[in-house]
Amino acid sequence: MSPEKMVHMANQIATFFKTQPGTDQAARVAAHLTDYWEPRMLDQLHAYVADGGQGLDGLVIAAEAEIAKRSERA
Repeated sequence: MSPEKMVHMANQIATFFKTQPGTDQAARVAAHLTDYWEPRMLDQLHAYVADGGQGLDGLVIAAEAEIAKRSERA
């Protein structure tokens, strides 16, 4: 998918979870992404963040780091 569409989708997810109570929003975004995004979409997200993550909400960047940690443990 285009980087612009990926950024838009990821930021929409972050915006939703920002409205939810609690302090674990990044973990919840990470869980949502791993549950609903295809592996190639997650690969694109990882590469995009590694390249600077321009335009991504900070919550998405934090979630991507959480996903990367989970992948390392597996």
